[in-house]
Amino acid sequence: MIIDVWADVVCPWCFIGKRRLEKALETFPHRDHVTIRHRAFQLQPDIKDTVPTKKYLAEKYQTSMEQVTQMQANVCAVADGEGLCYQLDETLSGNTFDAHRLLLWAANFEKQDELLEALFSNYFEKSLPVFSHSDLVSAAVGVGIDADEADDLLTSNLYADEVIADRNLASQLGATGVPFFVFDMKYGISGAQPLEAFHQTLASAWEDEMSEARH
Repeated sequence: MIIDVWADVVCPWCFIGKRRLEKALETFPHRDHVTIRHRAFQLQPDIKDTVPTKKYLAEKYQTSMEQVTQMQANVCAVADGEGLCYQLDETLSGNTFDAHRLLLWAANFEKQDELLEALFSNYFEKSLPVFSHSDLVSAAVGVGIDADEADDLLTSNLYADEVIADRNLASQLGATGVPFFVFDMKYGISGAQPLEAFHQTLASAWEDEMSEARH
């Protein structure tokens, strides 16, 4: 079974959704037959500068800084329930195109999940930026990827087409936001749904796969 997960490294619900999927897989009897594949999705593809997230959200949603603070507090409370320790007061918003290129490339070394975990943790739990090449190389080195190789990738244009293709595929599948989980390109979960939704979808997708294998 292949689970494609569209996510952005600056999406707080994506880290929460990642944890819920992982928890569902912990008790899934066929975990060894499941492959998880990161798919790129930029929530803010047009952003050029790196700016304080609170300011960015206040302008995007035409709301006050106080309301943004409350929104973030609500997200932190949900994250806490998943064992995550969000620190959102000092986070920045910026362009994640290069982060996605690096993640897609990291699959070649079977380091994709480790790198995604590191980028999520750096951003949400340590308030570290994940936008510049130095930010990204540092995260890559932290999971055992060679610094020079990561830098070479980032200074090239490799995987740019794949990032765009992932976004287009998500649109074709009906995704308007992330996280977006697709099981064997048949069953979808939109958003960081409750754990039970992941249990049910895993069971349905597995049963479907076994049914096809029997025919």
